[in-house]
Amino acid sequence: MIDLYTWTTPNGRKVSIMLEEVGLPYRVHPVNIGKNEQFAPDFLKISPNNRIPAIVDPDGPGGKSISLFESGAILIYLADKTGKFYPAEPTAHYMTLQWVMWQMGGFGPMLGQAHHFRRAAPEPVPYAIDRYTNEAKRLYGVIDKRLGEAEYLGGDEYTIADIITYPWAARHEWHAVDLDQFPNVRRWYDTVGARPAVQRGMAVPG
Repeated sequence: MIDLYTWTTPNGRKVSIMLEEVGLPYRVHPVNIGKNEQFAPDFLKISPNNRIPAIVDPDGPGGKSISLFESGAILIYLADKTGKFYPAEPTAHYMTLQWVMWQMGGFGPMLGQAHHFRRAAPEPVPYAIDRYTNEAKRLYGVIDKRLGEAEYLGGDEYTIADIITYPWAARHEWHAVDLDQFPNVRRWYDTVGARPAVQRGMAVPG
């Protein structure tokens, strides 16, 4: 039984979707970041960067317990553990990894800034709102182009690249992005969102 420490954020839902997709049993431990529970000493032992998500797998490499933080690392670990959603064929493997890194380095952080300045900043900062909203739209354009070339981000198969990106795209309204302006993203978004495991993972924690 994997222990998942998470909250109702795009990063947290990446891991719950993956766990649902691969069918591994897991137990949810909500970490309410609105109440600063991510700073609790017991959680910091698992996630020293005081961020969700994190997991503890008692059946890790060599049968020993392992704890992991950082959503990208967790998805790669779960893919390696189960042999699912991370193609072995070299070109597809590295295409998938490329888009995982793109999400971790750009699509998540930049959209997170758009969230903050559009919704959470104590007072409006017009420059920051414009900067990060425009960057969000640019990034949606990047994946729209990619999804005009391939069915999924990694290529012909649904992979961890899609799993890691979908929860951020699910907040497109927060980014002032109309998916009808990005028809390839819309097609992909509807396809991924129709998967039962994605729907279950997006509801965690309930």
